Amino acid sequence: MSEGESKNTHFGYKTVEAEKKADLVADVFHSVAAKYDIMNDVMSFGVHRFWKRHTIEVAAARPGMKVLDLAGGTGDLTAKFSHLVGETGQVILADINDSMLKVGRTKLRDKGIVSNVSYVQANAEALPFPDNHFDIITIAFGLRNVTDKDAALRSMQRVLKPGGKLLVLEFSKPQHEIMRKVYDLYSFKVLPKMGALITQDADSYEYLAESIRMHPDQETLKQMMIDAGLEQVDYTNMTDGVVALHRGYKF
Repeated sequence: MSEGESKNTHFGYKTVEAEKKADLVADVFHSVAAKYDIMNDVMSFGVHRFWKRHTIEVAAARPGMKVLDLAGGTGDLTAKFSHLVGETGQVILADINDSMLKVGRTKLRDKGIVSNVSYVQANAEALPFPDNHFDIITIAFGLRNVTDKDAALRSMQRVLKPGGKLLVLEFSKPQHEIMRKVYDLYSFKVLPKMGALITQDADSYEYLAESIRMHPDQETLKQMMIDAGLEQVDYTNMTDGVVALHRGYKF
């Protein structure tokens, strides 16, 4: 690449300059933050709660642990972790988007979740935390929006304690052809209309559908985690691979 030439990346199906993607993604989440929880329930028919519950079970957080809920949005996982790690533990809800952080903070405080949760606006590619700091890191439905996913995975590996666990919950590739066809029809025809109806923003949900298709499939993401220095990496498909939970450890 010649000096001064911009590096390109994907924003949904569009090709954009890499340095501009973060701002474009930010605009999407500023737009949808206020109705994010409602849309999650509507567009997944409530199944996202099962996916997140399984993630919490696999995380196996215990009292006293330090947990990073990265791209934590409106705080669904943070709320669960707060109860599990107790007063001697700590949960950090981190998100690059301040609108999402504000919604999450308000939601958790309204539930009385205050004492062991803190909030940090952070870029996953360069996490502002010490090396070997967290027992558990989760990133749920956030990795696909990161510009440099490899850098983000390396950053997560760096701040994990030895013996720590990274869980990546993300939309992935359905395993069967019939499911893929149904999922495509739903994603590109129904989902933007839902977005227009509930949030008056069809374009953001069209981007979200496209970003899912551009995200690495199960085996590719597994190899990316290994390349970032994580070990014993495996994954579990849920809903026929519409969503996959990847797990990796730092030793």
